[in-house]
Parts: sequence; structure tokens; C-alpha cells
Amino acid sequence: IGRGATRPADGHPPTPDITPTPDITPAPDDTPDHVGGPDPAHGPITGPVRPPSRRDSRAPGRRARWKVVTAVVVAVIALTAATPQGRAAVAHILRFAGIELTISDTPPTPITTTAPIPGEHTVPREEVQSQVTFEVKTPSALGEPQRVTVADKGRVVSMFWPGGIRLDQFSGAVEPFFFKKLGPPAPDYTEVGGRTAWWIPGAHPLGYIRREDGTEVPLRQAAATLIWQQGTLNYRLEGAGTKEEATRVAESLQ
Repeated sequence: IGRGATRPADGHPPTPDITPTPDITPAPDDTPDHVGGPDPAHGPITGPVRPPSRRDSRAPGRRARWKVVTAVVVAVIALTAATPQGRAAVAHILRFAGIELTISDTPPTPITTTAPIPGEHTVPREEVQSQVTFEVKTPSALGEPQRVTVADKGRVVSMFWPGGIRLDQFSGAVEPFFFKKLGPPAPDYTEVGGRTAWWIPGAHPLGYIRREDGTEVPLRQAAATLIWQQGTLNYRLEGAGTKEEATRVAESLQ
């Protein structure tokens, strides 16, 4: 079964991929979207996005399709998390916000080492924008980051704050950039600015998928993380503490 396919353990036909890719086109005045260092839990120390306009030009049919996709993802995760039969039978692989989530009924093997994202290097805050093709944002709830990095030829920007808080932002909604291996408890559905988001509770293995050949690069054991999308921009906010606090920070992107 290729990347993105469900891997059943009971011999039944594989469940198709569920890849929620929002059909959201930012209005002309909208701008697209998003640390390591001494902290061993967060890799080398290396901002998020102003919420897009409330205007939504999507046709009713497209809005309905997006609602259906979201409902299906919620149902799949709920089945995996809530029923012993579902947990015992399958390990789901879902894609959302540029991240591939492998959800199993057993805790994954933790990553005991740390590594940077390929090509990650520190950049002065005032020079970050010139090295990427999307607009970089910072959450006003956290203020200016302690450090900023750019990685993988300008594809990923990471911002770091004291206390192990890290915000990764990157463009693209088709192929995943990161992968997470998850066991119980299952991801928790929430919203950021009225848009679908997922809260990943507890520590979990985090890795990066190289753009050139799809090679998986283990990075580290990540802390609880909030993931969401705004248009074609993807975000993961790690180490903010609770789901409520992470959501508050995410909604302050500007």
C-alpha cells in the first residue's frame, strides 16, 4: 500500500486515503500564511499568518464538499479512537495541512535523537521574507520570536520562543512535508478562525519528507501540536501547552 493508504490488519480491502485539501482562494487583499537550539526536545533553534478575510467566494457545492470531507475525517478518527474493533483492525494514514498522520492503536516507538530539517539555517528576522515565496507571519500573542530559521531551499520557515514553543509554516496543500506517528490519545478536532484544525495531544515522533525523493527523515520527539491550514499555507504550532492556548496563539497570526 503506497503512502496515504490505510493499512488494515484484518485482511479487508484498504480504506481509501482521506486527504482534506480545503478549496479556499484568498481574496486579493489577503496574504498567505507561518524553533531548534539548546532545547533537545525541539531541535536546533531556528511565524504564522494573518487570518484571511471572512469573505468566502466558494460556490455552495464546493462548501458542501469541504464539509463532507471534514465530516469523513472526523468519523474515521472517531472510529479509530472510540471503538476497540476500529483500533484493533486498522492503522489509518491521513493527510492534512501538509502533514501525514499515521494513527495506530498502540504507542509508536519514540525518537531518541534530534535532527534539523534538511538545509535548516538561522536567518535574521528582517531577511526571512526574501528567502521564501510565501508571506511569513508572526503570532502577536507571542511577540517577536527568539530565533528564525529557513529550511529545505526556502520551503519551510520555523520560529522559536522560550519554553520550547515552535511554529513551522510552509506552502503547499498536495504533498506532505512532515509526518507524525500517533498512538492513543487520538487527534482532537478543533477550529482556528472558523477553519478545521487538529490538536495532537502528547509527545509523538516527528519527521520530515524530502521533496526530491520522498525520503523520510526522523527529526525528534515532538510535544503536543496544533496543525491547521489557511488557504494553501500550512502551520504546525508546537509546545504551546493546551489546545485552548495553542488556538489562541494561532488565531493571532498577522
